[in-house]
Amino acid sequence: MKLNKEKCGDFLSLIVPFYNEGEGVDYFYEVIVPIIESIQASQWEIICVDDGSIDDTLSRLVKLSKQDHRFRILEFSRNFGKEAAITAGLDHARGDAVVITDADFQDPPEVIIQMVKKWRLGTEVVLGRRVNRSTDAVLKRLTANLFYKFFNRISEISLPEGVGDFRLMDRRVVAAIKKLPEKQRFMKGIFAWVGFRTETIDYSRASRLNGASKFSFFSLWDLALEGITSFSLLPLRLWIYVGGMGILLSLLFMIFFTGLYFLDIIKYYSNCILIISIFFVGSVQLVGIGIVGEYVGKIYMESKRRPIYLIKNEYEG
Repeated sequence: MKLNKEKCGDFLSLIVPFYNEGEGVDYFYEVIVPIIESIQASQWEIICVDDGSIDDTLSRLVKLSKQDHRFRILEFSRNFGKEAAITAGLDHARGDAVVITDADFQDPPEVIIQMVKKWRLGTEVVLGRRVNRSTDAVLKRLTANLFYKFFNRISEISLPEGVGDFRLMDRRVVAAIKKLPEKQRFMKGIFAWVGFRTETIDYSRASRLNGASKFSFFSLWDLALEGITSFSLLPLRLWIYVGGMGILLSLLFMIFFTGLYFLDIIKYYSNCILIISIFFVGSVQLVGIGIVGEYVGKIYMESKRRPIYLIKNEYEG
């Protein structure tokens, strides 16, 4: 049965990570405020997370919080990364539903209006999906496509292609995410893992209006590795298969060279057996390392109990 949330006074939270976005703060305000005010029967809080910016982003955000009481500013003690910024926003959000977006508006903010409409009709998660990424570099588009295909093949969950962090989530979804204890976070994977009733809105991605992307190739590579190791054990299991293949090949070579020796085709049988034995033992060791790695990997990921982020200051109007 569909829920009807078309009621007076829905309280919604907008989470926006900021990192060295000073030149775009005023434009962000000018664009986002008319959009949220156009959504009838709604009240908003806008949670801006300053992820250790070294420009004037924080001072501009604090100024906004003083002139508009809807703005709440979380200042990190240093740069913890976008995944931590999103987590902090979710931890502090008080809304009946939460929207996550970026400050650069490559994901069109007008889509938020459609997201809220779908949520009010009972959808618990509304995803924004990019159907046109022509504004991204060719290499970035290629590597993104390869990552999604590889991840979905080896992982226990499936990531919808073309979907980033831009989404709306019901309060129940946020509560479920907050129950997850892991410290090393790949938010796209976490969002997919919790599930819930989901719909998608397609849109074309716009060009970035201010500044440049803060994600370098290596930071995106690190994020991809984090996602793969967080939601798949294949990198560990792979060594079991490699070791098993090595054992099989060792046995086949041993049979082969033994046959050649008895047929008097080769003279140095002992050397061949020694080499094969070394190869066999090494393969067995790889299997053992792979099995131990299964357990060590799980323990390692859960053993570090550091907080995901540290908040230096909070500012509210």
